[in-house]
Amino acid sequence: MAAREAVPLSVRVAAAWSWRLILIGVVVGALVFAMATAKVIWVPVVVALLLTVLLTPVVEFLTGTLRFPRGLAATTTVVGLVAVVGGLLTLAGQQIAQGFAALWDQALDGFQELLLTLEDTPLGIDSEQLSLYLDQLVAQIGDNSNMLVSGALSVTTTIGQVLIGVVIALFCLLFFLKDGKIIWAWLLRLLPAGGRHRAYEASRRGVVTLGSYVRAQILVALVDAVGIGIGAAILGLPLVIPLMVLIFLASFIPFVGAIATGAIAVLVALVDQGLGTALIMLLIVIGVQQLESNVLQPLLLGHAVSLHPVAVLLAVTLGSISAGIVGALLAVPITATLNTVVLYLHGRDKFPYLGLDPGGLDGQLARLDGPGARVRARQAG
Repeated sequence: MAAREAVPLSVRVAAAWSWRLILIGVVVGALVFAMATAKVIWVPVVVALLLTVLLTPVVEFLTGTLRFPRGLAATTTVVGLVAVVGGLLTLAGQQIAQGFAALWDQALDGFQELLLTLEDTPLGIDSEQLSLYLDQLVAQIGDNSNMLVSGALSVTTTIGQVLIGVVIALFCLLFFLKDGKIIWAWLLRLLPAGGRHRAYEASRRGVVTLGSYVRAQILVALVDAVGIGIGAAILGLPLVIPLMVLIFLASFIPFVGAIATGAIAVLVALVDQGLGTALIMLLIVIGVQQLESNVLQPLLLGHAVSLHPVAVLLAVTLGSISAGIVGALLAVPITATLNTVVLYLHGRDKFPYLGLDPGGLDGQLARLDGPGARVRARQAG
């Protein structure tokens, strides 16, 4: 007791906080390492969950209105999704193939003009010096050919991982749409009986948050793509459709996506038509993004996805460290969903209008057990 009193209270409090913070840091670091190692598995599953929330109304329409069997409705929805995404990528690829050659020629013309301008400047850089620099660059590339080959192999490996991830995501999506409620009931049955219904109610709120985010973000991304695409079309820029597809996909990444796609649009305008058109394109990008960030996102996301900007930034950073661009894309919906679930488990219901639905879980558990299990239970009793 005397030894304890000899240590000042402030030191004891600091020591108590220190080991707890160290433990939290170790757990977070281990989690990030595990996520980075197993991203080939968890990223496709999370993507499948997002698509499940988005496409469940389609399956319900097919089963309820058109009387499709559940399995056929899920299969039709997945095939339709693949057809739509494949069509968009094919269209964008064709546009790139048709317009890139002209854009490349314009870029070469601009480069030649830059060379002529450099010759007239006090730097006095002539064509022979530039040829010497290019020869040195080619020599450096030859000396580092092994690194280039290893980089190509790395790209090939990444493409293989992406294809594996797509297959896993589509496979999971099919069964989530078909048997998602039963799969979730099976997972909840692993919990103690007293906590199953509470976890079920928390998951219902999490699904609402996830659905709100996905639908709102799709609309926001669509507004970004259409707004900037219309501006580019009015200015007569090439590659409008690929640019719109790129903006739509990148808009799902907070902060970074909007900046990157806006810069690409301005760069295309600069190469194609010069500085004046690039400035006009910059104003269009800023205007569309201000409309999206200050009007659409607060209006559409609102209370359902209420995260502080600091939390969003930290989540995006953690996601990018764990799984790169895809992790940054998935970080915000995962964080928003976990926030809703944790708040409900701590007594704060963000969606009180949902009420309680104990029969929903009980019904799925009964389906999971099946009539044979109930007969065996009665016989054992």
